[in-house]
Amino acid sequence: MKKLLKNLTFQVVVAIILGIIVGLIWPNIAQHLQVLGNTFINAVKMVIAPIIFLTLVLGIAKMGDMKKVGKVGGKAIIYFEVVTTIALIIGLIVVNIVNPGKGIDPNKIPKGDASQFTSGGGDKINWVDFFAHIVPSNVFDAFAKGDILQILFFAILFGIGLSALGKKGQPVIDLFDKLLDVFFKIISYIMKAAPIGAFGAMSFTIGKFGLETIGPLAKVMVCMYVTMILFVFIVLGIICKLYGFSLWTYLRYIKDEILIVLGTSSSESVLPRMMDKMERFGCPQSVVGLTIPMGYSFNLDGTCIYLTMATVFLAQVFHVPLSLEQQLLIILILMLTSKGAAAVTGGGFIVLASTLTAMHVIPIAGLGLLLGIDRFMSEARAIVNLIGNGIASIVVSKSEKDFDDTKRQNVELALKSGKKAS
Repeated sequence: MKKLLKNLTFQVVVAIILGIIVGLIWPNIAQHLQVLGNTFINAVKMVIAPIIFLTLVLGIAKMGDMKKVGKVGGKAIIYFEVVTTIALIIGLIVVNIVNPGKGIDPNKIPKGDASQFTSGGGDKINWVDFFAHIVPSNVFDAFAKGDILQILFFAILFGIGLSALGKKGQPVIDLFDKLLDVFFKIISYIMKAAPIGAFGAMSFTIGKFGLETIGPLAKVMVCMYVTMILFVFIVLGIICKLYGFSLWTYLRYIKDEILIVLGTSSSESVLPRMMDKMERFGCPQSVVGLTIPMGYSFNLDGTCIYLTMATVFLAQVFHVPLSLEQQLLIILILMLTSKGAAAVTGGGFIVLASTLTAMHVIPIAGLGLLLGIDRFMSEARAIVNLIGNGIASIVVSKSEKDFDDTKRQNVELALKSGKKAS
């Protein structure tokens, strides 16, 4: 019994259940518990920037071959674009088959205030500005803001410079190795508070929005959840099979991270742990340091499914017929704009606003209809994004023939024996 009580998975599950109960019974109190979830996420964010920086710098410096760095980055970008495009297309196909918006009266759905996302929606995300923003004008400002892409850019340059020093750079590499151990030790302490963070975030969500919000929009929610589940077990499952590893083993291995994301609605809450776990699963530090942080902006599978389905859903609600050409245009627009979704506060809604503005056929004010269920959908998006990014790091590692299969086999043996896989 004591062993069960100390198990993080058990603690988070209990915390989520208690959060739902508190949110339903005492909604007024529950709405004040958001501070617990926010504090936990802030504590994780506190160490994300240095962990990404140190991991990537060490990976590049130890790799030595700059051509290989470019090759790994190129493979990751190609993989991200292919898989997210598949996600966009699947979302489009399912929403057209199921028609979740058919028969819904928009006047009978509680409408939230989406003005903060819709004002100037077409100008909020510009892919040229997005890529220009990757180069920081002040590296300390990038660390202070936790801008992942800017930190990545600086870390790559730093790693290349450190690698070029040869033996002279070895003392710095040794120091960074020790610093990284310190930061992962800090993360292990922070994760002890994960159940508290999950409890606070779930209590707030249920207390603030209530289960009754789901009622009129239950069909589209179920449709999106089922689509995301099918994407994971069919599309990502096929990818796992092609690259010679078990999707089920991988999911069991990261079950704690999945539950934490479920409770907090934030995939950032487990970013450092995922980087560490992917290394323990067999991926080299150099690949993990590049693919996982990049994936948080460029490999948002769950977000892509949500965006296409939400766009067509709103068209169905407002009885706006979309031609095949217009739906293909949606995919083309989202192939660009979805890559910036994680870099902007309220990014999902801003991308939707940009898409609706570019289409000129769907009322942009319709976004307000989705605000009520967005919090419930954010968990699904974040979990699928998390699963997809871990798989991306394994795929790139295997394509580089740099994957340690012995580590993966050790993880499988530990899971089969019921021991903690680490």
